[in-house]
Amino acid sequence: SWFAGAKLSPYRKDPALNYFGVDASQPLEEWRRKGWIHPDDPRGWFQWYCRYYLGRRHEDDARQIRRWKQIARHVAQLKKHCEARDLFCRRRQRQALLHWAYDSRKI
Repeated sequence: SWFAGAKLSPYRKDPALNYFGVDASQPLEEWRRKGWIHPDDPRGWFQWYCRYYLGRRHEDDARQIRRWKQIARHVAQLKKHCEARDLFCRRRQRQALLHWAYDSRKI
């Protein structure tokens, strides 16, 4: 029920659904190959994050939190290379940050 309003593309990724309109992620098969998808969260990090936020605690928490912290380097790159709130600067990095729940529109 908490996932009912999410915009999902069931057959393939659709960059048009992304805020910045760009492709900023690897294919789902690559995620699976690298072991980034836990069977309990087949939609990946976003699904894990929503469930974590709602109070679920899971064996995968430490790994997912570590991955989230690693994305912070993109925040530093935006601050270094872009004017404040220039949403056209490094759109792919900005979209990647949104995938990880960082709102880059405020950077």
